[in-house]
Amino acid sequence: MRKILIVETKLHLRDWPTMLFTVGLPVALLVLLGLSIPGLSKIGAFGLRGVDATLPAMMTLLSLLVLACSVVPAVLTSYREQGVLRRMSTTPVHPARLLVVQLLINLAMAAIATAILIVSARLVFGAAAPRHWGWFVLVFLLGTAALLAIGLVIAALAPNGKSAPGIGAVVMQPLMLLGGVWMPHEVMPDMLRRISDFSVAGPVTQALKAAWAGQAPQPLHLAVIAVGLVVFGGLAVRFFRWE
Repeated sequence: MRKILIVETKLHLRDWPTMLFTVGLPVALLVLLGLSIPGLSKIGAFGLRGVDATLPAMMTLLSLLVLACSVVPAVLTSYREQGVLRRMSTTPVHPARLLVVQLLINLAMAAIATAILIVSARLVFGAAAPRHWGWFVLVFLLGTAALLAIGLVIAALAPNGKSAPGIGAVVMQPLMLLGGVWMPHEVMPDMLRRISDFSVAGPVTQALKAAWAGQAPQPLHLAVIAVGLVVFGGLAVRFFRWE
């Protein structure tokens, strides 16, 4: 496990364009959207400025979805096509270990991207930091793991490396909508809001907003995230293919 983690970390560090894209895209969108709606004073259920109530959680979710639906499937499907996974199948390595390593590495990338995002929002717009760090860290870790598990399922089911990005894009767009990236949760139609509450992405956004405002997330949102992690993590292991 330790050896796999070291090797995979080195490989990810060598792929610096992907890391730059993952970290730079949310920050760039934060700046662009922040400059385009400077007069947004209050929004949502917590009475915070737009940059405090909407952009931090929205951009955090965006960086997580890029990792889950684009980076993770691309890496694992390329390993399968190149025969890396087939060679590993001749060793005592259980597929769950490789999946866990991928989850840990991308979790670290998400943490770095989120930290840079929070600092950038603070320096550029004077945005507030999360008021309840305990809840924020818990929701971030749990939510990131659940979304990455979705990416692992895409990687397990994608027939080849060429189809993986397309499948990831198809999955990512509805999750962005339900997660509030394109439309704040507070202004969604009632039916869409109900669907969002059970979509994993929606509860992640709402729980992060609550933590940012210094409040405890709703138990329903935490339960949906936890169930999503268990279900999609189990599916990823169940349908994982060496070749």
